Amino acid sequence: MPTIRCDVVDVYIFRRAAPGVEFLQLLRAEEPLKSTWHPIMGHVHEGETAVQTAQREMLEEVGLESSLALGMWALEQTHPFFVARLDCICLSPRFVVEVGPRWTPILNEEHSEWRWVPAADTSAFVWPGQRAAVREVLDHIIAGGAVMPPLVRMS
Repeated sequence: MPTIRCDVVDVYIFRRAAPGVEFLQLLRAEEPLKSTWHPIMGHVHEGETAVQTAQREMLEEVGLESSLALGMWALEQTHPFFVARLDCICLSPRFVVEVGPRWTPILNEEHSEWRWVPAADTSAFVWPGQRAAVREVLDHIIAGGAVMPPLVRMS
C-alpha cells in the first residue's frame, strides 16, 4: 500500500522581467526525480512549520534569503501527486515568492541547472499540479499586474 506524506513543501519563485512574468525552474541532479524540472521542493524538518521550511529551502537550494524576497504568499491549492519510485502519495503546501528582475539563483548540489520560464509557456511545467499552481499565481496573486492584498501575504 502506498504511503501518504505531507512533509514536503513547494516554492514557486517568479519575477517581473522585461518580457513579462517568468517562473524559476530547477533541474534535479539527484534521484528520485533526477533530470526533471521543478520549483523548489523540500522536506519539513522536525519542529518546523511549512513556512519555515519554505524559507529554509529557498536559502539552501537557491541562496535566496527571505529578506531579499519582494513578497511571499501561500497558495490555496494542495495538489496530490504520486512518486512511483517511492510508492508514495505526496500532499505539499505551496508558496510563491516574488524576486526582483536581477536576482540570480545560486544552486546547491541538488540541482544542476536553472532557467526562467515565461508564464505563458505552461508546457515547461510537466505535471498538471505545477501548471495549476502557475495559473493560481497568475490569476490570484498577480491578477492584472496588481499584487494580491496583504490578507494572504506572508511577509
